[in-house]
Formats: sequence, C-alpha cells, structure tokens
Amino acid sequence: MQFHSDTKCARRTGWVTSELYYWHDTQNWCGFLEPGLTLQPGVHVENPETKRRMHGLVEALDLAPRLHALRPQPASDEVIRLVHPQSHIDHIASVCSGGGGDMGELTPGGRATLDIARLAVGGVVAAVDKVMTGEWDNGYVLCRPPGHHAEPEKAMGFCIFANAAIGVKHAQKAHGVERVATIDWDVHHGNGTEKIFYDDPSVLTISLHQDNLYPPNSGALAATGEGAGKGANLNIPLPPGSGSGAYRHAFEKLVLPALEAFKPELIVIPSGFDSCALDPLGMQMLESRDYAWMTERLMEVADRHAKGRIIVTHEGGYSAVYVPYCGVAVLEALSETNVRFEDPFADFIAQYGGQSLTPDQEKLVKTVNDAFFQ
Repeated sequence: MQFHSDTKCARRTGWVTSELYYWHDTQNWCGFLEPGLTLQPGVHVENPETKRRMHGLVEALDLAPRLHALRPQPASDEVIRLVHPQSHIDHIASVCSGGGGDMGELTPGGRATLDIARLAVGGVVAAVDKVMTGEWDNGYVLCRPPGHHAEPEKAMGFCIFANAAIGVKHAQKAHGVERVATIDWDVHHGNGTEKIFYDDPSVLTISLHQDNLYPPNSGALAATGEGAGKGANLNIPLPPGSGSGAYRHAFEKLVLPALEAFKPELIVIPSGFDSCALDPLGMQMLESRDYAWMTERLMEVADRHAKGRIIVTHEGGYSAVYVPYCGVAVLEALSETNVRFEDPFADFIAQYGGQSLTPDQEKLVKTVNDAFFQ
C-alpha cells in the first residue's frame, strides 16, 4: 500500500462530499432496467460503491487532509428553479413520498432521493461560490445522484437535477460570470446540459462521448446550437473503441481551440469515468492518466482566461474497481500534488490494442472540425 504522507498541493482544491450522497437509493434494478418476470432483481449500476470507494482511496492515500473539505447544504427550490420548473421538483417529491420508483426515464429513486439530490445541487453551488470568491482555486464535487442527463422537465439517465448546469446558472446570477464553458467527457452524451444552453451564447457546451450510446440519436456533430447560441455547442461523437490517442487528438484539434476562441471565465467539467477501459456500460478505453492529462490541459486554459477557476462535478462511471483511480488522478491534477499515485491498472490498459489514433478516428475529428469551425 502506498501512502502519500509527504504530499503537498500547489493549489487550493475544494473537496465536497457527504455520506448522504451514498444513501441515494437506486433500488434493486437489473443493471439499468426495472426488474420483472424476465429481469431478475439485482444491483443498479448507479450504486454507491464507485463513489464510496473513490472517497475511500482519497482517504487511504492521505490526500484528503491536503484538500479543502466542505459539507454540502441542501439547495432550495429557488436555486433548483434556475433550471427546473417547480412542477419537476414537485414530481420528484411526489414519487419520493410514494415510496420511490422511476422518476423519469431509467431513473429510479427512493424516499430520500429528493433530499439527497438537493445536497448534490447544494454541493455544486457551494463549490462555485468558493471558487468565484477566490477561497479555492478549483473544486471537485463527488456528488450523487449525477446530473448531466437531466432536462428541465425530465429526470433521465440516473439524473434527477442538472447539477452542473444549475452551478453555471448560479455563477452567472450570483457572480456575474459572462462566459462559462462545460467540457463533458462522460461516455454518454451530455444531453441535459446541451438542451439547457442550446440557444445561449454565454455558455459553450462541449461533449466528448461514444457515438449514439445514450440517449439514442443524441449528440450528433451537426448539433452546434441554435439562434443566438449557434456555434456554442460542440459534440464530438467518438466511435466505440476510442482510447488515449483519439481523445487526446480530439482535445488538441477541437476542445482546446474552441476554448481558446471562447475565452471562458469559468470552466465546469461534468466528469464521468464511464469512458474508462473497465466500464461495463461503455466501450471506450481511457485510463487514469488520460483524465489527468485532459484536466491539466483545461487548467492551462483556465489559467489564461479564468484565473484558474474550474469546478468538477462527478457524473457517471460504473467500474467500482477503476473509477477511484480515475477520480484520484483528476484530484491530483487539480491540486498539483508534488507526488502522483501510480495507478496499478494503467500500464495494462495502455497496452490494449487500438490505443493509438486510427485513421477513422482522425477523419471523424476532421469532420467535426469542418462542421464546427466553418
């Protein structure tokens, strides 16, 4: 076991967690489908284990004392209404009061889900406040339930409220931020964030995702925004099997140029680790060093344009074995630790066939480039 007793952090990184995040009840679904006569009850893929184990690894590596911990408080209806109408909040409350159930599309919850979802939003909003007032340089919110699929009037894809999007709206309303960029590397398309800001030129939404995985027929490269928001939505639908080479090439050719042109004053990262090589729901091949690399590139942009301000919201990722190492890699990058933990899985994943950029992946990136930067 490796301990980081001599770890020092060059940046003040906030660390928002709550034991109650792990108490969100996704019921005994069969993977991600509701049980029935042909679907034996089991364990929902969005269960507490991945995030609880990440929290545990942060503690075990002695990284936690070097971070700036914050206990979240529940968000009010007023804050949630920055994105969602009261009718959506009332709907979630009604399902909870009835004992729980599916709250939208593939989104089970229990009696306490509304209260815990309020804590998820509250954690993101508090992190925004800490970063925008300069108390923290950046922040990581290990929130649950996740949020990037939630649409204004619909819970979907395990997401109740649009945590990251509410954080963006709060930054704009409470702190006068004029330009915010979101970079979503979850393996699934960030449809909720896209829909919320699709006609908003003040928010650049970027999603790197596996092509046509979830939601179906969502996240096409031709969807670049509408109205005043035309050109402020960048979808990068990577083919299944994309690894380090494809993601880093897409970052260098698409993500970073788009950010440099936009000059965000705040960067928000809906961070899903289901694009990792060991995830049961995705077919991409990233390892922890790829997430650290992407984080570091975004930090360079943030240093130039946003005074280093970055908020990470934890989204998907369903490998209880591997998510903790990916999350620690991002935390180490954010805090600029002087010691980096050696991921025991990384070298195995790096040797997978297809990690290098392939001609079809390079062609796809060029096609996206031509569509977005026309």
